[in-house]
Amino acid sequence: MKKYVFVSLIFLLITACSMEPAKKADIKLGLQSWTCRNMTFEETVVFAAKHEIKYIEFFRGHIDPAASRDIHAKQKAFLAKHGVAAYSIGVSRTSMEKEENRKLFELAKFFDMKVVVVEPKNFDEWDNLEELVKEYDIKLAIHNHGTGTAYGDPATVRGVLAERDSRIGVCMDIGWLAAAGHDALETFNGYDGRVADMHLKDKRVEDKDGKRVPIDTLVGQGESGFVPLMDEMKRVAWSGVMAIETDSKEFQKDPTELVEGAKAFFAEHVGDSN
Repeated sequence: MKKYVFVSLIFLLITACSMEPAKKADIKLGLQSWTCRNMTFEETVVFAAKHEIKYIEFFRGHIDPAASRDIHAKQKAFLAKHGVAAYSIGVSRTSMEKEENRKLFELAKFFDMKVVVVEPKNFDEWDNLEELVKEYDIKLAIHNHGTGTAYGDPATVRGVLAERDSRIGVCMDIGWLAAAGHDALETFNGYDGRVADMHLKDKRVEDKDGKRVPIDTLVGQGESGFVPLMDEMKRVAWSGVMAIETDSKEFQKDPTELVEGAKAFFAEHVGDSN
């Protein structure tokens, strides 16, 4: 009888565990403020709020790590007033000087940012950056540009990840991956859970005078392969922000069409943006 009860309890425990709801993806839509680099900080925040975007990754032209705490406090208050969060900063300049890099982490701590996006050209900088990651418990995400840049090849990024703290991850710039001829889904899976941030950017490549020239497009109209990537992100319950971004000077004159198009594409293939 005791054996029967014991076996029954085990069965019930296994059944209860199997009935636990599966973890859901928490994919948020954000804005990389480089998209609005022709605007001021305040104009960018108002623009985001107008388009119902609650998460902004700022570049240093809008939030300067070297600015005074008084300026940062005013910016933080302006963000709160408009219901917008500064969730990250990047792509941030880094240095061999640890105390110079500390400014980034102090900024992130002040704004309650969980991740800082970087692209160190000098790989020796990773030693002091890793020390700061451990000290502050704030993630770093390696950003990629195109072919021939420091992290343009995902194999290079994987090499850094293999040697560093698990809080050092990746900011996948999907448009630049496409421009460099890399498959977004394959790259995402190759990073094995270390993707901390994404730039929702699309590009196509045109041949001009024998050269491959990347051209920014509206999201979903380029060669970035978003649909299988987004399906996989949902399958593995990825959590993070996809920040709308463009390098196009034309789109940056008025980013409205780009942002609204990205929102519609995101809603169709991911769901609620918040």
